[in-house]
Amino acid sequence: METLACNFHSLTFNLSNSQTLSFLKFPLHQVRYSITPATTLSLRMTHSHSSQNPVIERQRVIIPNKHGEKLVGLLHETGSKEIVILCHGFRSTKADRTVVNLAVALEKEGISAFRFDFAGNGESEGSFEFGNYSKEADDLHSVIQHFCQANRIVSAILGHSKGGDVVLLYASKYHDIHTVVNISGRYDLKKGIEERFGKDFMDRIQGGFVDIKNKKGVEYRVTKESLMERLSLDMHEACLKIPRECRVLTVHGSADEIIPVGDALEFAKIIPNHKLHIVEGANHNYTSYQTELASLVLNYLKGTLQQD
Repeated sequence: METLACNFHSLTFNLSNSQTLSFLKFPLHQVRYSITPATTLSLRMTHSHSSQNPVIERQRVIIPNKHGEKLVGLLHETGSKEIVILCHGFRSTKADRTVVNLAVALEKEGISAFRFDFAGNGESEGSFEFGNYSKEADDLHSVIQHFCQANRIVSAILGHSKGGDVVLLYASKYHDIHTVVNISGRYDLKKGIEERFGKDFMDRIQGGFVDIKNKKGVEYRVTKESLMERLSLDMHEACLKIPRECRVLTVHGSADEIIPVGDALEFAKIIPNHKLHIVEGANHNYTSYQTELASLVLNYLKGTLQQD
Protein backbone atom coordinates (compact mmCIF):
# COMPACT_ATOMS: atom_id res chain seq x y z
CA MET A 1 0.00 0.00 0.00
CA GLU A 2 1.23 3.50 -0.72
CA THR A 3 0.21 6.48 1.39
CA LEU A 4 0.72 10.15 0.65
CA ALA A 5 -0.20 12.97 3.00
CA CYS A 6 0.22 16.70 2.46
CA ASN A 7 -1.45 20.09 2.72
CA PHE A 8 -2.47 21.68 -0.58
CA HIS A 9 -4.85 23.87 -2.51
CA SER A 10 -4.69 21.67 -5.62
CA LEU A 11 -2.23 18.95 -6.48
CA THR A 12 -1.46 16.15 -8.93
CA PHE A 13 -0.36 12.85 -7.39
CA ASN A 14 2.17 10.74 -9.28
CA LEU A 15 2.71 7.41 -7.55
CA SER A 16 5.92 5.42 -7.94
CA ASN A 17 4.07 2.40 -9.30
CA SER A 18 2.76 4.50 -12.22
CA GLN A 19 -0.77 4.86 -10.79
CA THR A 20 -1.77 8.50 -11.24
CA LEU A 21 -4.51 10.64 -9.78
CA SER A 22 -4.60 13.84 -11.82
CA PHE A 23 -6.08 17.28 -11.18
CA LEU A 24 -7.74 16.49 -7.85
CA LYS A 25 -8.75 19.84 -6.40
CA PHE A 26 -9.87 20.37 -2.80
CA PRO A 27 -9.87 23.34 -0.39
CA LEU A 28 -6.95 23.66 2.02
CA HIS A 29 -6.89 20.74 4.41
CA GLN A 30 -4.85 17.64 5.07
CA VAL A 31 -5.60 14.79 2.74
CA ARG A 32 -4.31 11.22 2.91
CA TYR A 33 -4.78 8.86 -0.02
CA SER A 34 -4.40 5.11 0.34
CA ILE A 35 -4.39 2.91 -2.76
CA THR A 36 -4.65 -0.83 -2.23
CA PRO A 37 -3.95 -3.60 -4.74
CA ALA A 38 -7.74 -3.95 -5.14
CA THR A 39 -7.79 -0.36 -6.46
CA THR A 40 -10.05 0.76 -3.63
CA LEU A 41 -9.65 4.49 -3.16
CA SER A 42 -10.38 6.04 0.20
CA LEU A 43 -10.06 9.73 0.95
CA ARG A 44 -9.34 10.89 4.48
CA MET A 45 -9.58 14.55 5.41
CA THR A 46 -9.00 16.63 8.49
CA HIS A 47 -9.40 20.40 8.26
CA SER A 48 -6.07 21.96 9.19
CA HIS A 49 -7.58 24.97 10.97
CA SER A 50 -9.31 23.01 13.74
CA SER A 51 -8.47 19.91 15.76
CA GLN A 52 -12.14 19.58 16.68
CA ASN A 53 -13.33 18.66 13.19
CA PRO A 54 -13.89 14.97 12.46
CA VAL A 55 -11.69 12.79 10.31
CA ILE A 56 -13.64 12.09 7.12
CA GLU A 57 -13.18 9.09 4.88
CA ARG A 58 -15.07 8.65 1.62
CA GLN A 59 -15.61 5.05 0.57
CA ARG A 60 -17.31 3.56 -2.48
CA VAL A 61 -19.59 0.80 -1.20
CA ILE A 62 -21.43 -1.84 -3.24
CA ILE A 63 -24.49 -3.52 -1.71
CA PRO A 64 -26.59 -6.21 -3.43
CA ASN A 65 -30.36 -5.76 -3.35
CA LYS A 66 -32.76 -8.67 -2.96
CA HIS A 67 -32.77 -9.16 -6.75
CA GLY A 68 -29.01 -9.58 -6.85
CA GLU A 69 -28.43 -6.17 -8.45
CA LYS A 70 -25.44 -4.23 -7.16
CA LEU A 71 -26.32 -0.89 -5.59
CA VAL A 72 -23.43 1.57 -5.67
CA GLY A 73 -23.06 4.23 -3.00
CA LEU A 74 -20.60 6.63 -1.40
CA LEU A 75 -20.05 6.49 2.34
CA HIS A 76 -19.05 9.72 4.06
CA GLU A 77 -17.37 8.02 7.01
CA THR A 78 -16.68 10.11 10.11
CA GLY A 79 -16.32 7.24 12.56
CA SER A 80 -19.70 7.81 14.17
CA LYS A 81 -21.72 4.72 15.02
CA GLU A 82 -24.82 6.50 13.73
CA ILE A 83 -25.35 6.89 10.00
CA VAL A 84 -27.91 8.77 7.89
CA ILE A 85 -28.97 7.30 4.54
CA LEU A 86 -29.88 9.69 1.71
CA CYS A 87 -32.12 8.86 -1.26
CA HIS A 88 -32.24 10.67 -4.60
CA GLY A 89 -35.27 11.51 -6.71
CA PHE A 90 -36.71 10.63 -10.13
CA ARG A 91 -34.14 10.25 -12.97
CA SER A 92 -31.45 11.38 -10.55
CA THR A 93 -28.43 9.86 -8.81
CA LYS A 94 -26.38 10.00 -5.64
CA ALA A 95 -24.51 12.92 -7.28
CA ASP A 96 -27.60 15.16 -7.10
CA ARG A 97 -26.61 18.56 -5.73
CA THR A 98 -29.11 18.52 -2.86
CA VAL A 99 -28.14 15.01 -1.77
CA VAL A 100 -24.40 15.76 -1.96
CA ASN A 101 -24.71 19.01 -0.03
CA LEU A 102 -26.70 17.35 2.73
CA ALA A 103 -24.17 14.51 3.00
CA VAL A 104 -21.30 17.02 3.24
CA ALA A 105 -23.18 19.05 5.87
CA LEU A 106 -23.70 15.90 7.94
CA GLU A 107 -20.06 14.84 7.73
CA LYS A 108 -18.92 18.29 8.84
CA GLU A 109 -20.97 17.73 11.99
CA GLY A 110 -19.32 14.37 12.56
CA ILE A 111 -22.34 12.35 11.39
CA SER A 112 -21.63 9.61 8.85
CA ALA A 113 -23.81 9.65 5.73
CA PHE A 114 -24.42 7.24 2.87
CA ARG A 115 -25.82 8.26 -0.50
CA PHE A 116 -26.49 5.65 -3.15
CA ASP A 117 -28.05 5.01 -6.55
CA PHE A 118 -31.29 3.05 -6.70
CA ALA A 119 -31.26 0.09 -9.10
CA GLY A 120 -31.40 1.25 -12.72
CA ASN A 121 -30.00 4.68 -11.83
CA GLY A 122 -26.49 6.09 -11.82
CA GLU A 123 -23.80 3.45 -11.28
CA SER A 124 -26.12 0.79 -9.87
CA GLU A 125 -27.07 -2.30 -11.82
CA GLY A 126 -30.54 -2.93 -13.21
CA SER A 127 -32.78 -1.29 -15.77
CA PHE A 128 -34.46 2.04 -15.17
CA GLU A 129 -38.18 1.71 -14.57
CA PHE A 130 -40.75 4.46 -14.22
CA GLY A 131 -42.62 4.33 -10.93
CA ASN A 132 -40.84 1.54 -9.07
CA TYR A 133 -41.57 3.08 -5.66
CA SER A 134 -42.00 -0.23 -3.84
CA LYS A 135 -38.84 -1.73 -5.34
CA GLU A 136 -36.86 1.34 -4.33
CA ALA A 137 -38.18 1.03 -0.78
CA ASP A 138 -36.88 -2.54 -0.87
CA ASP A 139 -33.52 -1.28 -2.20
CA LEU A 140 -33.39 1.03 0.80
CA HIS A 141 -34.15 -1.94 3.05
CA SER A 142 -31.15 -3.79 1.60
CA VAL A 143 -28.93 -0.79 2.33
CA ILE A 144 -30.21 -0.47 5.89
CA GLN A 145 -29.70 -4.18 6.53
CA HIS A 146 -26.13 -3.91 5.26
CA PHE A 147 -25.24 -1.23 7.78
CA CYS A 148 -27.14 -2.85 10.64
CA GLN A 149 -25.22 -6.07 10.02
CA ALA A 150 -22.04 -3.99 10.21
CA ASN A 151 -23.11 -2.93 13.73
CA ARG A 152 -24.07 0.59 12.66
CA ILE A 153 -27.14 2.49 13.84
CA VAL A 154 -29.20 3.95 11.00
CA SER A 155 -30.37 7.04 12.85
CA ALA A 156 -32.39 8.52 9.96
CA ILE A 157 -33.42 8.08 6.34
CA LEU A 158 -33.80 11.12 4.10
CA GLY A 159 -35.18 11.47 0.60
CA HIS A 160 -35.64 14.30 -1.88
CA SER A 161 -38.58 14.46 -4.33
CA LYS A 162 -39.43 10.86 -5.30
CA GLY A 163 -36.91 9.82 -2.66
CA GLY A 164 -39.15 11.55 -0.11
CA ASP A 165 -42.00 9.23 -1.06
CA VAL A 166 -39.67 6.23 -0.89
CA VAL A 167 -38.55 6.96 2.68
CA LEU A 168 -42.19 7.45 3.75
CA LEU A 169 -43.21 4.19 2.09
CA TYR A 170 -40.29 2.51 3.83
CA ALA A 171 -41.43 3.82 7.21
CA SER A 172 -44.95 2.55 6.55
CA LYS A 173 -43.73 -0.95 5.62
CA TYR A 174 -40.64 -1.54 7.78
CA HIS A 175 -41.01 -0.21 11.30
CA ASP A 176 -37.31 -0.18 12.17
CA ILE A 177 -36.34 3.47 11.56
CA HIS A 178 -37.45 6.18 13.96
CA THR A 179 -36.50 9.36 12.08
CA VAL A 180 -37.54 10.19 8.51
CA VAL A 181 -36.92 13.36 6.49
CA ASN A 182 -39.18 13.92 3.49
CA ILE A 183 -37.91 16.75 1.30
CA SER A 184 -40.44 17.82 -1.34
CA GLY A 185 -42.16 14.45 -1.71
CA ARG A 186 -45.43 14.09 -3.61
CA TYR A 187 -48.64 13.35 -1.68
CA ASP A 188 -50.94 12.58 -4.62
CA LEU A 189 -49.14 10.27 -7.06
CA LYS A 190 -52.01 10.53 -9.54
CA LYS A 191 -50.93 14.10 -10.18
CA GLY A 192 -47.87 15.17 -12.16
CA ILE A 193 -48.39 12.68 -15.00
CA GLU A 194 -50.01 15.08 -17.48
CA GLU A 195 -47.66 17.87 -16.47
CA ARG A 196 -44.65 15.71 -17.30
CA PHE A 197 -45.87 13.72 -20.31
CA GLY A 198 -48.80 15.65 -21.79
CA LYS A 199 -52.58 15.49 -21.54
CA ASP A 200 -52.90 12.65 -24.06
CA PHE A 201 -50.43 10.40 -22.25
CA MET A 202 -53.06 8.06 -20.80
CA ASP A 203 -54.40 7.46 -24.31
CA ARG A 204 -50.96 6.89 -25.81
CA ILE A 205 -49.89 4.36 -23.20
CA GLN A 206 -52.83 2.07 -23.89
CA GLY A 207 -50.60 0.43 -26.49
CA GLY A 208 -48.45 -0.94 -23.67
CA PHE A 209 -45.65 1.61 -23.41
CA VAL A 210 -44.49 5.08 -24.39
CA ASP A 211 -40.89 6.00 -25.13
CA ILE A 212 -39.88 9.33 -23.64
CA LYS A 213 -37.47 11.02 -26.00
CA ASN A 214 -34.95 13.84 -25.80
CA LYS A 215 -32.71 15.37 -28.45
CA LYS A 216 -30.43 12.32 -28.42
CA GLY A 217 -33.24 9.78 -28.84
CA VAL A 218 -35.11 7.59 -26.37
CA GLU A 219 -34.32 8.66 -22.81
CA TYR A 220 -36.42 6.03 -21.05
CA ARG A 221 -39.57 3.93 -21.47
CA VAL A 222 -42.76 4.15 -19.44
CA THR A 223 -44.72 0.89 -19.51
CA LYS A 224 -48.41 0.68 -18.75
CA GLU A 225 -47.59 -1.68 -15.88
CA SER A 226 -45.14 0.76 -14.27
CA LEU A 227 -47.58 3.64 -14.66
CA MET A 228 -50.34 1.62 -13.01
CA GLU A 229 -47.98 0.83 -10.13
CA ARG A 230 -47.54 4.53 -9.47
CA LEU A 231 -51.22 5.35 -9.84
CA SER A 232 -52.19 2.55 -7.47
CA LEU A 233 -49.95 3.81 -4.67
CA ASP A 234 -51.94 5.68 -2.03
CA MET A 235 -49.59 7.83 0.02
CA HIS A 236 -52.45 8.75 2.34
CA GLU A 237 -53.02 5.13 3.31
CA ALA A 238 -49.29 4.46 3.52
CA CYS A 239 -48.65 7.40 5.85
CA LEU A 240 -51.42 6.25 8.19
CA LYS A 241 -49.32 3.10 8.75
CA ILE A 242 -46.27 5.03 9.94
CA PRO A 243 -45.99 4.30 13.69
CA ARG A 244 -46.33 7.16 16.15
CA GLU A 245 -42.83 6.58 17.52
CA CYS A 246 -41.43 7.41 14.06
CA ARG A 247 -40.62 11.12 13.82
CA VAL A 248 -41.13 12.68 10.38
CA LEU A 249 -39.89 16.04 9.14
CA THR A 250 -41.37 17.33 5.88
CA VAL A 251 -39.57 20.20 4.15
CA HIS A 252 -41.03 21.88 1.07
CA GLY A 253 -40.32 25.01 -0.91
CA SER A 254 -43.13 27.54 -1.17
CA ALA A 255 -42.22 28.15 -4.83
CA ASP A 256 -41.92 24.48 -5.84
CA GLU A 257 -42.71 24.36 -9.55
CA ILE A 258 -42.94 20.56 -9.80
CA ILE A 259 -44.77 19.40 -6.66
CA PRO A 260 -47.11 21.98 -5.10
CA VAL A 261 -46.49 23.02 -1.52
CA GLY A 262 -50.02 21.88 -0.71
CA ASP A 263 -48.75 18.29 -0.80
CA ALA A 264 -46.62 19.02 2.26
CA LEU A 265 -49.68 20.33 4.09
CA GLU A 266 -51.49 17.06 3.36
CA PHE A 267 -48.64 15.04 4.86
CA ALA A 268 -48.81 17.24 7.94
CA LYS A 269 -52.49 16.40 8.42
CA ILE A 270 -52.12 12.63 8.53
CA ILE A 271 -48.65 11.61 9.78
CA PRO A 272 -48.94 11.11 13.56
CA ASN A 273 -45.55 12.43 14.73
CA HIS A 274 -44.85 15.14 12.19
CA LYS A 275 -43.07 18.46 11.85
CA LEU A 276 -43.51 20.72 8.81
CA HIS A 277 -41.11 23.37 7.57
CA ILE A 278 -41.88 25.50 4.50
CA VAL A 279 -38.84 27.21 2.96
CA GLU A 280 -40.19 30.51 1.68
CA GLY A 281 -39.17 31.20 -1.93
CA ALA A 282 -37.49 27.84 -2.53
CA ASN A 283 -38.13 25.90 -5.74
CA HIS A 284 -38.14 22.11 -6.09
CA ASN A 285 -34.34 21.83 -6.17
CA TYR A 286 -33.70 24.54 -3.54
CA THR A 287 -31.49 26.29 -6.09
CA SER A 288 -30.82 29.37 -3.97
CA TYR A 289 -31.65 27.79 -0.61
CA GLN A 290 -29.18 24.93 -0.22
CA THR A 291 -27.60 26.44 2.90
CA GLU A 292 -30.96 27.03 4.58
CA LEU A 293 -32.11 23.52 3.73
CA ALA A 294 -28.95 21.93 5.13
CA SER A 295 -29.16 24.02 8.30
CA LEU A 296 -32.75 23.12 9.15
CA VAL A 297 -32.23 19.41 8.36
CA LEU A 298 -29.08 19.31 10.48
CA ASN A 299 -30.77 21.02 13.41
CA TYR A 300 -33.64 18.56 13.26
CA LEU A 301 -31.41 15.49 13.03
CA LYS A 302 -29.08 16.66 15.81
CA GLY A 303 -32.13 17.23 17.99
CA THR A 304 -33.41 13.70 17.38
CA LEU A 305 -29.97 12.23 18.12
CA GLN A 306 -29.97 14.00 21.47
CA GLN A 307 -33.41 12.59 22.25
CA ASP A 308 -32.22 9.09 21.44
